[in-house]
Amino acid sequence: MKIISLTGGVGSGKSEVLKLLREEYGAEVIVADQVAHQLMEPGKKGYKRVVEALGDSFLNADGSIDRGELAKLIFQDKEAVAKMNAIIHPMAWKEIGYAITHSDKNLIVVEAALFDEEHNAMFDEIWYVRAERETRIRRLMEGRGYTRQKCLEIMANQASEEEYGALADHVLDNNGTVGELRSLLARLLEEDS
Repeated sequence: MKIISLTGGVGSGKSEVLKLLREEYGAEVIVADQVAHQLMEPGKKGYKRVVEALGDSFLNADGSIDRGELAKLIFQDKEAVAKMNAIIHPMAWKEIGYAITHSDKNLIVVEAALFDEEHNAMFDEIWYVRAERETRIRRLMEGRGYTRQKCLEIMANQASEEEYGALADHVLDNNGTVGELRSLLARLLEEDS
């Protein structure tokens, strides 16, 4: 069994890498953001603690979390980000650890925008998906309809290339075609077999 942590900034193309790993290598893909979102659904253990810590200004009428309103709150208030992360991250990593332990796949890939030394020990390798800034902006504007300003604001709140690169075992340059990416993945995975 091989366990890979996949990280990289917004718009770097992590989704395409995950798709190829899932479809062409049979990888089990675990997306940390999805695990965190599930923990924050009404009735789940993270939901109550987040509402207790941050209030209910970001709740919809039905009690579910309005992700847009929550994002506004946490991007405007560093203390709110720290509170939410302190609640959700330990829960999410526990769920991820459980999923890894109980997987029957030979290749497991955990995609996480955030990384930390404490949890890096659960991975055999850390892969950083990297793309040029303008490539990332173009992808976000075309794929998600973001304005250039929104792209720059999100990117400013993420780790730098140097920070990502310092922890990575492999840097995947994702400025080219899907075919080039496919060849790069084949080389990386063949190195280990």
